[in-house]
Amino acid sequence: MPALMALVAGVMQAFSMAWPLDGQPRWWLQVLSLAVLPMLLQAQASRLRAGLIGWVFATGWLTATFWWLFISMHVYGGLAAPLAALAVLLLAGFLSLYYAIAAALFRGAAVARPWRDGLLFAALWLGAELLRGSLFTGFPWGAGGYAHVDGPLGPLARWIGVYGIAAVAAWLAFLLSQLVRPGVRTSLRYWLALGATAGLLAACNAQAPAAPPAGNGARLSVALLQGNIPQDEKFEGGTGIPQSLAWYGEQLRDAKAQLVVTPETAIPLLPAQLPEGYLATLRSFFSEGPRAALVGIPLGRMETGYTNSVLGYQPGKAEYQYHKHHLVPFGEFIPGLFKWFTQMMNIPLGDFNRGDVGQASFVWAGQRLAPNICYEDLFGEELGARFRDPALAPTIFVNISNIGWFGNTIAIDQHLQISRMRALEFERPMIRATNTGATVVIDRGGRVTHALPRHTRGVLVGEVEGGSGMTPYAQWVSRFGLDPLWALALIAAITAWRAGRRRPHA
Repeated sequence: MPALMALVAGVMQAFSMAWPLDGQPRWWLQVLSLAVLPMLLQAQASRLRAGLIGWVFATGWLTATFWWLFISMHVYGGLAAPLAALAVLLLAGFLSLYYAIAAALFRGAAVARPWRDGLLFAALWLGAELLRGSLFTGFPWGAGGYAHVDGPLGPLARWIGVYGIAAVAAWLAFLLSQLVRPGVRTSLRYWLALGATAGLLAACNAQAPAAPPAGNGARLSVALLQGNIPQDEKFEGGTGIPQSLAWYGEQLRDAKAQLVVTPETAIPLLPAQLPEGYLATLRSFFSEGPRAALVGIPLGRMETGYTNSVLGYQPGKAEYQYHKHHLVPFGEFIPGLFKWFTQMMNIPLGDFNRGDVGQASFVWAGQRLAPNICYEDLFGEELGARFRDPALAPTIFVNISNIGWFGNTIAIDQHLQISRMRALEFERPMIRATNTGATVVIDRGGRVTHALPRHTRGVLVGEVEGGSGMTPYAQWVSRFGLDPLWALALIAAITAWRAGRRRPHA
């Protein structure tokens, strides 16, 4: 029974980021479902059983979060369905080990004191989230903090980022879980902790602006292209490739906005594979006049290596290039010892080289535009590296993506919440051009102001004002990365280990 409760609560944790029926986040569901976990952990007779409960919770959560990886591996990659399903379960089960360790440590060190145990649970949960987002290049998709992009914890993003929000949410979940313990309900310390937390959240929300934070005054008109090229045809010579080259070429030529943006690998061929003169023609569209473009294309050669990249064109300037740094395991690079696995799938351009962290922005029309490609906007600490010099800090984030690999699924909504969180953390607008959705304009307050219908072909025309200044999160994450949060989680883990050694356990 405890394992079943943990599994159901874990699935609800997944749904809190983007509810399956409407794609919207449910912050209260994230806290409520997580509250089930400490309640179950405190009832276990041993650390081993607690670790198992934590593993079941996280496996249910992560499987229900990124189940759509099955589509990329089976439908588009050609991997047999049983193997694709097993691969998703194994990935979720492996990543869940971090949460199992946190659960066991918590059970071993909890001393039935709400203040201390709540802080311990929050810090250990933070440590597990950081491990998932960092080890083996990291896979932080679906981190708990994303459910709060519209909730009362949202204003904390500019101070402590998505991981900090996850820790505060874990603290709240723990306090909520204690309501089922009769002795705790009469504890003055418990109600003081709950009251202090409510006061802090009220203060944060009172300070939250009703309108987006002040911008830099410069406005930019944009045309964001959504080709809706079927993923199973995108790299086919008789269908998707000619469609892409023709449609994107026409839109780049005809768009009237100051900036035209295509999705990731909108041009699906390496330069040497393109029709003669194709790139030169694109460049000529922006050789004069008030327009510029950011174009998603792989660069390099099959023989010497290639990158997932963005080309930038503007009048009177040399060609701009951005190369994706944070690659997707198995989809964009092959981890050591796993080449045999990727050879079982048909994924074109599956072994990219990496670009550098903190690459220069594309400067145009009074804005510093910082491209990031698809999966990269999960890593706010890497986007933060571009804020080390405030004078060169981006004014607008530009995400180009292709979620077509995952079909018409909740992955689109989940990725939208991720981009909205980045806008909140840095108080910078995020414009997104995608193949199938969500192609949107997000303002500096994390609000979607313009959007195209998903799985349609079209051009989203809008206007965006760049951001200015430095949020507290941008200031510390640009200098120290996630080290301050790591230090907090490590101190908690050491405290748990020492307290556990002093107490007998079953």
